[in-house]
Amino acid sequence: MNAKAIGVFDSGVGGLTVLKALRLRLPFESTVYLGDTARVPYGTKSAEVVTRYSLANARFLMRQEIKLLVVACNTASARSLGALREQLPIPVLGVIEPGATAAALVTRGRVGVIGTPGTISSGAYQAALARHRPDAVLLARACPLFVPLAEEGWTEGEVVDLVARRYLRDFATFEADTLVLGCTHYPLLKQAIARAVGEQVRLVDSAEATAEAVEALLAAHGLAAPAGAPVQHRCFVTDLPERFAEVGARFLERPIERAELVDIRPD
Repeated sequence: MNAKAIGVFDSGVGGLTVLKALRLRLPFESTVYLGDTARVPYGTKSAEVVTRYSLANARFLMRQEIKLLVVACNTASARSLGALREQLPIPVLGVIEPGATAAALVTRGRVGVIGTPGTISSGAYQAALARHRPDAVLLARACPLFVPLAEEGWTEGEVVDLVARRYLRDFATFEADTLVLGCTHYPLLKQAIARAVGEQVRLVDSAEATAEAVEALLAAHGLAAPAGAPVQHRCFVTDLPERFAEVGARFLERPIERAELVDIRPD
């Protein structure tokens, strides 16, 4: 069982920041990544549809003989985690709870959350933070332009700084001490975000927090691969593998040698 891979899925390329964090933290673990690029984005779809897509993704990854599933999509984490845990015989982890837990541990009481409009409107991060730090004061803002900027590789420069300052100006008057990057695209813009909010604000990268939580979950279930174990990394997509490889290399910070095209049909 320990030799099996960790499965990771997202609606597109953003989840590759989670995959990158997993590879860095767990170098002896194999991974299987699925980007549902034929149906991206999930944020504009109903909870029922997102759950159908998520279950189909999970069934495909289960056929790859994974030992743990990471839902590297904020929308699916908010909408479908319960259904996935109910139907799968392996541990399932989303990206929201680890990010919220990490923020709750370091904040002095004033927490900001940024994400896509769908993630922010779901209230999932706000609810998770309230569970861990009911005394904390929260401010959440959607930053939709960050996603296309990250995918186009516009992570530095005057335009990026201007957009970041415009989106994040409320956090200065709010006096946030901690800011949760509640979208898997946002780590690519970390430097611009840090400049916009100021060095006094601690940034919580949900991708890094998720990798830490995966490590703990593997240990708790006795599923960790031994040091020196042979490692294999595979990528699958449901559309446009060449585009995925081109854009995804920026997120993973290394070339994606092969993204295999697969057809996944939700029930």
